[in-house]
Amino acid sequence: MPCKLDFVEQGGAHRLALLKALGDNTRYAIYLELARSPVPLSTADVAGSLDLHANTVRPHLERMRDVGLLSVETESRGGVGRPQHLYSLASEAPSLGLEPPPMPLLARMLAGVAAAAGAAPHEAAEIGREQGRSAAAALGGDGVGDDDCVAALAAELGRLGFDPAVADEGQAVSVAFTHCPFAELAQAHPELVCHLHRGMVEGFVEAVGGASVERFQTLLDRQPCQVELSRS
Repeated sequence: MPCKLDFVEQGGAHRLALLKALGDNTRYAIYLELARSPVPLSTADVAGSLDLHANTVRPHLERMRDVGLLSVETESRGGVGRPQHLYSLASEAPSLGLEPPPMPLLARMLAGVAAAAGAAPHEAAEIGREQGRSAAAALGGDGVGDDDCVAALAAELGRLGFDPAVADEGQAVSVAFTHCPFAELAQAHPELVCHLHRGMVEGFVEAVGGASVERFQTLLDRQPCQVELSRS
């Protein structure tokens, strides 16, 4: 069994590998681009943002993934060609000051406290509604049309990192959340985190006007989660 010193040395070697990977200017720029993005990015996305060729960016992304800086997921849209790789920061990647390191820990602890205290889904949803109403109020203006409500909701969800996919069927609209920025906490406490999100959507739509929430399907119902709306 490795001794404590072995673990310290292994940790030091891993930290050194991370620092070496970020010592390259291009990789550092890629890292910052991914850190600022609320959703995973493809090689083409990163290349376009940095005005580089995709063939230049691709080996840097692979190197950063190899040392544990990045996570990769595969997206297939059913079209011709190979599935697309989407990159995001790994959960154990350093924040580089872009995110206060205690915040994810604080969120996990607060979710644990709420669960231990027996907080109910409807209570979580009401807290979410307050946030949704506040986000809608920040848009300014009094009431918008139904199309604007859907567009405003999609924009707000995109800003938060949910990467919404809108399916518009006229009177009925569904918005799927193809990326969940709360995934880790949602999987641990779906009865709270998913209903916080539900409340946020309901409060936002109610405050903006022009549509109503018919059904919100959480992580327990389907993946990806989605909300079904009807235009007023």
